[in-house]
Amino acid sequence: MAPLSNSGGHGCTARAQGLSFAPGHGQQLNFASASVSMQLLEYQGADGADLPLVYSPEAIDDFWGRRPVDVASRAMQLLGIGGSFFAKFAWDFFTGRLAATEVQRAIELRNIVTSLGPAFIKLGQALSIRPDLLSPAAMVELQKLCDKVPSFDSGVAMRLVDEELGRPWQEVYSELTAEPIAAASLGQVYKGRLKNGDVVAVKVQRPYVLETVTIDLFIVRKLGVFLRRYPEIRTDVVALIDEWASRFFEELDYVNEGRNATAFAESLRVDLPQVVVPRTYSEFTTRRVLTCEWIEGEKLSQSRADDVASLVNVGLICYLKQLLDTGLFHADPHPGNLIRTPDGRLAILDMGLMTRVDETISVGMLEAIAHLVHRDYDRIVQDFVTLQFIPRGTDLSPIMPVLAKVFDQALAGGGAKSINFQELAADLAQITFDFPFVIPPYFALIIRAISVLEGIALVGDPGFAIVDQSYPYVARRLLASDSPQLREALRYMIYGKEGRFNAERLIDLLDAYEDFAAAKKSARGDMDALPSARAAPPALRFVLSPEGAFFRAFLTKEIVVCVDALSRAGGGALAGALGLGGAALPIPLPGAARWWLPLAPALTLEDRQAIANVTVVAEYLTGERGRQAAGRRAGSSNALPLLASLADLAPLLAAVAPDLVRGLASRVSARLLRELYVP
Repeated sequence: MAPLSNSGGHGCTARAQGLSFAPGHGQQLNFASASVSMQLLEYQGADGADLPLVYSPEAIDDFWGRRPVDVASRAMQLLGIGGSFFAKFAWDFFTGRLAATEVQRAIELRNIVTSLGPAFIKLGQALSIRPDLLSPAAMVELQKLCDKVPSFDSGVAMRLVDEELGRPWQEVYSELTAEPIAAASLGQVYKGRLKNGDVVAVKVQRPYVLETVTIDLFIVRKLGVFLRRYPEIRTDVVALIDEWASRFFEELDYVNEGRNATAFAESLRVDLPQVVVPRTYSEFTTRRVLTCEWIEGEKLSQSRADDVASLVNVGLICYLKQLLDTGLFHADPHPGNLIRTPDGRLAILDMGLMTRVDETISVGMLEAIAHLVHRDYDRIVQDFVTLQFIPRGTDLSPIMPVLAKVFDQALAGGGAKSINFQELAADLAQITFDFPFVIPPYFALIIRAISVLEGIALVGDPGFAIVDQSYPYVARRLLASDSPQLREALRYMIYGKEGRFNAERLIDLLDAYEDFAAAKKSARGDMDALPSARAAPPALRFVLSPEGAFFRAFLTKEIVVCVDALSRAGGGALAGALGLGGAALPIPLPGAARWWLPLAPALTLEDRQAIANVTVVAEYLTGERGRQAAGRRAGSSNALPLLASLADLAPLLAAVAPDLVRGLASRVSARLLRELYVP
C-alpha cells in the first residue's frame, strides 16, 4: 500500500475523536491501551447470512434461540469479563465505600465495556448521556468510549474492502494509508486517494460485528424481559434496548450513512453554507465500506483560532435548525465530529446515527417556551405530556407543584433566557426517581448536543449561556412560522394568560430576531458592510416582509386602539379649548337607551395603555428609542419628538392602512352602539 502523508485532518468518521491534532505536527493514534482488547464472536456458521440487516427482535430471537451452545458460550465470556467488576461493585455498595471508589469503578467499567465489543460500547455511549440512569462520574468515563477503541488488523480490513467492492482495492484507490488513522466501535478509517485524485476517507467495518451485536442484544434483551417482573424498576429496559438497537442497526449499514450525509447536507445548504458535510462517493460505498470526502482541519474543541466562538454559534444555529425546523437530527454530536476547517468553516462528521424529530415534538418545545416565559405551569405540565416526559393518562396533580418549584428555581436568575440547561436537565432527571416522569430518548440526544457545544464555548467564554444564545433562533421560528400552533404560541408569548398586549415582550422578540439576522450573516459567511444610518432596521424590515404578515396583525390591532384613543383625546382637547368640555352631542336613534353622547369622552385605562404601547413600539422600530437612550446616557436634554421619525414608519402604515381603516370603523361603530343601546 502506498502511504499518504498524515497531515492534520480527518474524514467522515465520528470516531476521529481518537486523533490528536497539534499545529505543525502530524496525527497521533490514540487507541485503547494494549491491555484492553475487544472480544468479538467469530461465528463461522454458513447460516450467518440469515441474520437480519434491519433490527428485528423476533428474527434475532429465532436465530440465536436455535443455537443455545453459542449463546451459552458468549454469556460465559461476558460473565468472565464483567463478573469481577460486579463483585467489586457489590462489595463497595454493601460496605459503604461506593462514593470513595466511584471514579476507579467507572474507569474499570469503561475498559470492560470496550472489551465486551461494539454493542456494549454503543450502549455505554448511549448511557453516558443519561443522567437519570448513571452517576456523573460514570457518565464522564463512559463518554471517553469515543476516544479509545482498539483497532483491528489492516490485512483483514483490506480483504474486506476487496470483497465489498468486488475487486482489488488498488483498482479503486491509488493510495491508502498502511494503518488506520482512527478506530471506532464499528470500524476504522484509512486515508486514501481515488484514481481521479480526490482525497478520501475510507471507513471499513469490523468483521463479525453483526454476529456479535445480535447475540449480545439477544442476551441483554432477555435480561430486560426478566427485569420487567420488578415494578420498582421504572425504566422499561426492553423498550430502551429496542429504541437504541433500531438506531444502532442503521449505523451498521454504511449505504444508509451515505444517504444520511447527502440528505443532511441538502437540508443545510441554503441557510448554512458555512457548515461542511463530507460528500459520499456512493459508487464506492457498500454496507460495510464507506468512501467519503476527506476533510482537513482540527477539532473545534482543540482549536485556538479566533473564530471558535463564531463557529460555536454556527453549530448552535445548525442544531437548532435540525431540532426545530428540518427534523433531521445528527444524533452523535461529540467533539470529534465538529471540525474547524482551514478556511474557517464548521465540518460536521459521521452521519451513521441520525434521528427524525417529529414535528409534534418541535412545535411542542416552542409552545413550552412560550408557556415558560409566562410561568404558566398548568400548560407546561400538558406540554410535558406532548413532549413524552409524562405518559398520557397520568394524574398530573402531584407533579404540578414539583415542576413549578423546579422551574421557579431555574427562572429565578432573570427569566427563561437565563436558564442553566444542564442544571435543569439534572433536576428533571431527579424527578424520574419519585414520579412517573421519564427522559425521552430524543431529549437525551439534545442534552448531549448542548453539552458538547456549551463545553467548547465555555473554554473561550466562561459566561456563555446556551439558552440565552438559543433564544434568537427560537424567536425567529415563532415570528416567521405559518403553523397555526406556532402562531398561537406567538400570540400567547405577546399577550400572555390575561390577553394583554405586552410591548416590551414584543420588542424582546424583535431584538432576538435582529440578533438572529446578525448570527445568520455570520453563519453564511455574509459579512457585507453594515447598512447605512437611514436603512430600515432589521426588525422593521421583518415587520414589512411577507413573513411578518401575521406579526403585523398584532401591531394593527394595537394601532387601531391607539388611533381611536388619540382621536378622542384630540377631540377632547379641542372641545376643552373651545369651552365645550362638558357638552353632549344629541344622537336620536330608535330604541336607544340614551339619545346623547359626550362631545369629549374620557380615555379609559385601555386607551392610555394602547397609546403607551404603540409609542414604545414606534420608537423602537424607528430607532428613536435607542437614540433617546443614547442621549440620556450622554446627558443630553434634546429629546427628539416621535413625530420627527414617523416618516420611517410610512411603509408600515401604508401596509396596514386597509386593515387599519376597517378596524377603526368596526371599533368606532361597536363603541357607539354599545354606548347608545347598552343601559
